[in-house]
Amino acid sequence: MRKRSSAARLRQYAAGGVTEDQRRSVIVILLKLIKGVSMFRQNDGWAFLKFHWAIIAYLLATPVWAQDVKVSAPWVRGTVAGQMATGAFMELTATDNVTLSGVSSPVAGVVEVHEMVMDKGVMKMRALPRLDLPAGKAVALRPGSYHIMLMELKQSLKKGETVPMTLKIEGKNRQTSYVELKAEVRDLTSMPEMDKEGDHKHMH
Repeated sequence: MRKRSSAARLRQYAAGGVTEDQRRSVIVILLKLIKGVSMFRQNDGWAFLKFHWAIIAYLLATPVWAQDVKVSAPWVRGTVAGQMATGAFMELTATDNVTLSGVSSPVAGVVEVHEMVMDKGVMKMRALPRLDLPAGKAVALRPGSYHIMLMELKQSLKKGETVPMTLKIEGKNRQTSYVELKAEVRDLTSMPEMDKEGDHKHMH
């Protein structure tokens, strides 16, 4: 297999969707470029050095987009006028042991992972700071169990619209990556496909 050129790897980074290993590869390329500082006059070389260190700082601060978490059938329950909260549901399958540690969406001021639990005969909902995603095991987020709550909604959500969301994933050594998705808005009475099939279990 032919190796990609340095320029190709830099173009891929610019286009987004890189992994942590790919980002490190780009940083190595830039470090090699810095070695060429001696080819410039002193002033030009200093400007060259500062420019490339600025690029490296940007790369280190740029989010890494996760490629090891599969999202299936994401959807959001539609709302009526004045409604300030609703639920989002999906199925997540990770290739490695990772943790869902946060969720964000431009349509909501607050987004949290919740679970429904039975407490002294009463079903209650509580926020979860983290949700484990075991390697190779589907984790179902659906009504009555784990789910995502979109609160302080900034707009009504109508059937047929899509809601963008970003999942924050933590892996080994708390390395953080992100998964972007778009969830379909369904009717208030909609049931998730996973509930209809009846062959998925919750994992935590």
